[in-house]
Amino acid sequence: MPTNPIASHNKSERLFILYQCLPRSKEQALSLTELMSTYGNDPACFANERKNLENDLLSLKHIFESIFYSEALVRVPAWEQNISGKTPKFYIEPNFSIDVINEQTLFFWEMLSNYTANYLPISIQQTISDKLSAIRRHDRAAFQQSSLGQWHNHLLTLPSMLQAPKLDSEVLASIHQALLQSRQLTVSYYKKWHDLPKQRVIYPKGLVFIDNMMYLSGFDPVEDNIDDEVLLAKHRNFAVCRIVTAQVIDEPIPGWVERDVFTLKRLQQLGKLELTDKTKINLVLQVQKYACEHLYERPLSADQKITVIEDDWHQVTATVANTQRLQDWLVSMSQLSVVIAPIELKKVILERLRNALALYDS
Repeated sequence: MPTNPIASHNKSERLFILYQCLPRSKEQALSLTELMSTYGNDPACFANERKNLENDLLSLKHIFESIFYSEALVRVPAWEQNISGKTPKFYIEPNFSIDVINEQTLFFWEMLSNYTANYLPISIQQTISDKLSAIRRHDRAAFQQSSLGQWHNHLLTLPSMLQAPKLDSEVLASIHQALLQSRQLTVSYYKKWHDLPKQRVIYPKGLVFIDNMMYLSGFDPVEDNIDDEVLLAKHRNFAVCRIVTAQVIDEPIPGWVERDVFTLKRLQQLGKLELTDKTKINLVLQVQKYACEHLYERPLSADQKITVIEDDWHQVTATVANTQRLQDWLVSMSQLSVVIAPIELKKVILERLRNALALYDS
């Protein structure tokens, strides 16, 4: 058991400690009140800490389900059942462990090491490194002979044509701390094409990866408002590579930042996480037959339809977000496809192609 209350730790630490503290059998299941004896002991903050405990249990449940595909965290009565008038209790299935060495958990740690370690706090990077070292020491030969281990010599990830920018480790550490502790952040930030950085305060929301670029998504300071559109107008995305310095402020972010309407998934649906005109469009393209082959494999949308209109030409229709990335892709396909609709998008692509032609003609 931890010597300090669980509530005194940041969220990632709280979840790990909870995983360790929860009982491993239904007979020993603990209620929220019982868990609070180790989770938080400050009477002045009891209500908030109890709510945080409930949220942490939900987060732990989602992690087990999304990463390990396991319903390891059990609630009695079941999660989907109404608990009105009942005292819910919690335990972890006795046969579940994140330390079990099998292909599933090993693949989880390998993926963290290969694809996310550079973006994680140094302490987490070390945890991943130590975990992989322990696994390999445990039974190297058995792993190499397993079906997963045999893939080691048959996989290679090629880098993007444009390399990822260099990121300041101290800036990343401050961003991680602010996100995990729900604290405000002050940064010195270079806007694109500006010569000098500008100091600004951010209510950080999360990190967004687009290709090999990382962005900090958050809000400029603003008072709470019943109109979500007023708050959404203050949403901003900051390229992490252009943040010169970052410092955590000992001031919590306002409660409205945590509303469901401002989750990263919802912000994406609203077109807030990349350059877009915030609208869905009914895209119609004419694409050369052979260039159209990859759209069968990687469709533009779930409702994409491809129709043969001539021997050498196909028509493609799809409902897509009108983003900068879409326009860049259409320009790259300009010798193989033509935008038919919407006409406004066709004009944008045509103007970009004329500008490009003028550069080459000069």
